[in-house]
Amino acid sequence: MLKLMKVLALVLFVTALALPMWLPNSVEGQSGTEALTTDMDAKTPNDLFNGFGALGTPIDECVAEPVPPTARGNGRFEDNKFIFSERETVADGLGPTYNDVGCVECHQSVDTGAFSQTMEFRAGHITNGQFVDAPGGQLIHARGTDSDIVEHITTAETVKAFRITTSTLGDGFVECISNTDLQNNVNAQPSAQRGFLTAVPVVEANNALRFGRFGWKAQHASLLSFAGDAYLNEMGITNKFDGTAGRSSTDPNAGTTENPCSTAEGVVNCTGAPFDPVADPEDDGGDVLAFADFMAATRAPGRQNPIPAAATRGDALFNSVGCAVCHTRTFQTAAPGTAINGGAFTVPTALGNKIIHPFSDFALHNIGTGDGIVQNGGANTANMMRTAPLWGIRARNRLMHEGLNITVFDSVQLHAGQATTARNNFNALTNAQRADLIAFVLSL
Repeated sequence: MLKLMKVLALVLFVTALALPMWLPNSVEGQSGTEALTTDMDAKTPNDLFNGFGALGTPIDECVAEPVPPTARGNGRFEDNKFIFSERETVADGLGPTYNDVGCVECHQSVDTGAFSQTMEFRAGHITNGQFVDAPGGQLIHARGTDSDIVEHITTAETVKAFRITTSTLGDGFVECISNTDLQNNVNAQPSAQRGFLTAVPVVEANNALRFGRFGWKAQHASLLSFAGDAYLNEMGITNKFDGTAGRSSTDPNAGTTENPCSTAEGVVNCTGAPFDPVADPEDDGGDVLAFADFMAATRAPGRQNPIPAAATRGDALFNSVGCAVCHTRTFQTAAPGTAINGGAFTVPTALGNKIIHPFSDFALHNIGTGDGIVQNGGANTANMMRTAPLWGIRARNRLMHEGLNITVFDSVQLHAGQATTARNNFNALTNAQRADLIAFVLSL
């Protein structure tokens, strides 16, 4: 009997050791609950708010103006959504160079905060084997408030890339994924497919470093940093969170400098008269807080409902061919009360211990589609791109970072480098299996 008990104890011990290897590929704790999701249908009422902050009521400007938050989480979702949807004008500080007139112009399909077909353009050149920004900056704006400062590049800029806008739905949950979970997930990847996590400054925390997760180069770690950068670089509106020249939000000069204008005659200083009539900073921070909190309070994109039979069949194939190595299915956010973003934000109950399914590791990989552009990840990231989150992908038909691919099949064929094995495995499937796997992707 004693011998039998020893054998049973050994079996239980070995089982306990092996159990983690048998579990699905995910990063989650033991006490999480599924995050609220949106059905990705703009006609469904009250389907975006996840409970972070107060809901409020839809804004009617004839009755009352929207009120922006004064700190993270102390505003109202409907006010923040209205501010996110406003169109900026020259009187508000729009430009002098810019890409569009409001957040919602680039983040709307199928609902406020999601995708669009809008693209931005970046350019530069190679000097001594290293990427160098175009004079005046790598971001070449599509629009201007004065024809004299509309931006152009010369033939010297040999590295050129378009990037399509990304969805912001569910980004509050992404912000609340801990550095540790991101690192552990990457560490568990096979060495040949292992991603690269970028440590980037959080402007509202005196530029404390945190792993990036937002943007095609994972160039931002917090929603305030992300929103402040976009307000300046996409709309031309200076603010203390814009990060210009590496300034933190507490720098006395934060938000005082417009982007230079790369004109056909050369680079023009566009801060101040005659092109910049509104005193800098053009936003006192309220709009940026509203943008950040609107994104933070959106639900995660939910699955197609009902899920087609083909998608159900394709689910396991997504894992078996190797897609899930980089397109991580599941994370769990940090616990409520956890300090993140260099201590500048505390995970709220609405966002804490939530299980999400972004289908991304938020790391950079070289899969043969890199654009050659370097942002804040270092020279080695020139041909790396962040793993595109696939949640909500059924709501867009412009794929990959340039938005120039229309089908999932063609997008898979572009995968090379670290994704060569997954592409080859996909191509080795039968026609029916490939169709099922594509159906699964388009059910996300």
